[in-house]
Amino acid sequence: MQPSAVPELAHPHTRPIHWVATATAVAGVMALSSLLQPNPATAAQSAAPRTKAAHPATAPGTAGLDFPITCGPVKPVVQKKASGDLDGDGNPETVAVVHCDAAMGTPPDGVYVITRASDGTPRVVATLLDPRTDHTITDFAVHDGAVTATLLGYSSSDVPRCCPDTTDHAKWQWKNGAFVRSTAAGTHTV
Repeated sequence: MQPSAVPELAHPHTRPIHWVATATAVAGVMALSSLLQPNPATAAQSAAPRTKAAHPATAPGTAGLDFPITCGPVKPVVQKKASGDLDGDGNPETVAVVHCDAAMGTPPDGVYVITRASDGTPRVVATLLDPRTDHTITDFAVHDGAVTATLLGYSSSDVPRCCPDTTDHAKWQWKNGAFVRSTAAGTHTV
């Protein structure tokens, strides 16, 4: 039999003092955690009255959706997603940033709005940013009924696709039955 390389423990048997020390440590951690709580949540009412659904639904998911993006032999990938009530009906929509699952390079992103059909299944209802515009999305968020994103792009076809050299900020909001972008480019309905 080979001797152990680890020295024998100094206290191989538990004694009541060990249990008292453990209980004291746990009580101290619990007491400290009750003092360190996050700030209380606050909700602000919007200025415009909104029609609320009787039972708001959960935000629609993205799994299994057929996004209007052409990827050839690879599949589309949902890179980012966020949810919020964009049209003021009390039910959340999901906004997804999608690109092709390329093995290398920086594939352009598309931004799509997903809602629930009358039968409850998720469906794409609008394209906020078409991937053919050749932009990559950063700083993406849904907040106060608006979608915001930073768009990284290219000033010419000579700029390598690894290194975008233009930056634009976009904001989309639901107005008069359509999504309107606060900057020059328009949106497309699916």
